[in-house]
Amino acid sequence: DVQLQASGGGLVQAGGSLRLSCAAPGFSFDDYTIAWFRQAPGKERAWVSCISLSDGNTKYADSVRGRFTISSGNAKNTVDLHMNSLEHEDTAVYYCALSYGVSGSFCREETYFTSWGQGTLVTVSS
Repeated sequence: DVQLQASGGGLVQAGGSLRLSCAAPGFSFDDYTIAWFRQAPGKERAWVSCISLSDGNTKYADSVRGRFTISSGNAKNTVDLHMNSLEHEDTAVYYCALSYGVSGSFCREETYFTSWGQGTLVTVSS
């Protein structure tokens, strides 16, 4: 089982930025899809974004499109989620997840993801 490590969460004021990272030391993401999900207090976990590392295709939830960017990280075998113009409603625990073979809009579905990170808390103060 692949061990994913999510990091970068913290406390930020509304309008600020954070960068989350998802890493899997010793494991290559090259042919996989990485997604970010988030779970706000009292709500179900929701899909945020995904990237196919085989072709670079990215997708975003409507709520974050234009503010968040998912990309391969500068460090090897990492995927970053750059979050700008943060809003109080972005407050959540953010999870990264890995899937082999999922493509297109299916990357929004948790069921296709076999490995999950432990979550990192993002708190946006209004």
